[in-house]
Amino acid sequence: MTDQVSLTFPSMFRKTAEQFGDSNALSFVGENPMSYREVQKKINLVIAHLESLGIEPGDKVAILSTNMPNWGIAYFAITFMGAIVVPMLPDFLPKELENILVHSESRAIFVSEGLMPKLKDVNAPTLEHTIPIEDFSAFNKTTDLNKYKVNEEDLAAIIYTSGTTGSSKGVMLTHKNISSNVLACALLHPITEKDRFVSVLPMSHTLENTVGFMLPIMSGACIYYIKKPPSPTILMAALAEIKPTIMLTVPMVIEKIYFQRVKPALEGSKTMRALMGIPFMRRTFHKAAGKKLMKTFGGNLTFFGIGGAKLNSVVEQFLLEADFPYAIGYGLTETAPMLAGAVPGKTLLGSTGLAADGVELRINDPDPETGEGEIWARGPNVMQGYYKEPELTAEVLTEDKWFRTGDLGTFDRNNNLFIKGRIKNMIVGSSGENIYPEEIEFVINNFRHVVESLVIEKKGKLVAMVHINMEEMEQAYQHLKEEVSNFMEEKTEEILKEVKSYVNARVNKFSQVSSVVHQTSPFQKTATQKIKRFLYS
Repeated sequence: MTDQVSLTFPSMFRKTAEQFGDSNALSFVGENPMSYREVQKKINLVIAHLESLGIEPGDKVAILSTNMPNWGIAYFAITFMGAIVVPMLPDFLPKELENILVHSESRAIFVSEGLMPKLKDVNAPTLEHTIPIEDFSAFNKTTDLNKYKVNEEDLAAIIYTSGTTGSSKGVMLTHKNISSNVLACALLHPITEKDRFVSVLPMSHTLENTVGFMLPIMSGACIYYIKKPPSPTILMAALAEIKPTIMLTVPMVIEKIYFQRVKPALEGSKTMRALMGIPFMRRTFHKAAGKKLMKTFGGNLTFFGIGGAKLNSVVEQFLLEADFPYAIGYGLTETAPMLAGAVPGKTLLGSTGLAADGVELRINDPDPETGEGEIWARGPNVMQGYYKEPELTAEVLTEDKWFRTGDLGTFDRNNNLFIKGRIKNMIVGSSGENIYPEEIEFVINNFRHVVESLVIEKKGKLVAMVHINMEEMEQAYQHLKEEVSNFMEEKTEEILKEVKSYVNARVNKFSQVSSVVHQTSPFQKTATQKIKRFLYS
């Protein structure tokens, strides 16, 4: 990639195809990858097909599909011809899909076979064409791409956020918004044609789209997709085959591995627990565990990117001491998404690192005592606004183009950014003190058998909703045989009481919970596995 190239998708891809034409580009695990030259030919065929359907520059074309090579080909075909892509998350409900298709006025949609039933009862008046995405082999027309003049400021995508607040807004991102962020990410950690990505996050999510798709494609690397849902067995087989150098994931994935596999192995006996209490020994054991973890991911990782939510501090300390090549990123859909990042070897416990290249970050109206305030961002990656929502846009974008992130944070003396939590999640205590539920949840989630938790306010008191790993508990107490079912109920109540004592001994007096209740089913989550808080508050 070079800054002499226009910051548009077709211009940047053309440069990659010229440089890496015969290199591997896109593939399913277990199949032979397509080269960049082959990808370019397929893009041209799909553009010609869209033309035959009457799609023109400025039209909206949606994608509703699981991850696959053709997802990226459809994405590029739409944007290369100056049309606007509307990526949709596969787990959106039919009503959500209808709202998006109607609001965006999409004229066509690419759909994968398994998601086709979701469109059965969708009523979108502007939608004229449904295109199966799995097979483009019937497309055989060619087209003259020179007739399309795509500019940097042209709209490339409208991305509807599911978010954790319940309201879905269409984020308008230009070619320059996304392309400039790709370049900024490339400066954080250079990618080459020798890199291999294994994709596990939805391509319709901005993190995966920019960093897990656009970045490797514009750098000549190869991306592998998994045909089936990535259960642990399927994922492990894929990692063993591909031996990826780079992966992107969300905190929940690595947190599960740590709490379910690493921690029990490290603290399985009284002797080990005692040794783990000695810092030198803990670091030694963590390094050994880190080597095993590297093998689990194929053994060749140089970059394990974690984003989309805050990483548990205990898990991060393990990754840091294990010399595991993890990276932390911070951003939002509205910023295409990367605002700050810390790459392997430069991570700092609890921090999301320095501002990305070209991005300005500031703490607006910081608290004189704590330095905390809302994080504001400005740069070429900041969205144009929310589609058809000028009033909502004005609430988050200032006249001089600062974006109000809605996140609270601080800087250290070296300008490393630390996130405290969402302003909307913050609870104001009876004496006016700021209480961050996320910080209390981190403490709770470190307790044995706890999978996840949510702290909410009820009648002026803090209540912790806790989801317990019942399967893990049953295994721990399976020696009780027929008595186990009766015992489990009693043990659950006992654990809830222990959680309350555990958390209240580790947080300040304002953050102490008044009660702990059992959340029997997993919390509903967004694509990046953040709990949808609005459903429980």
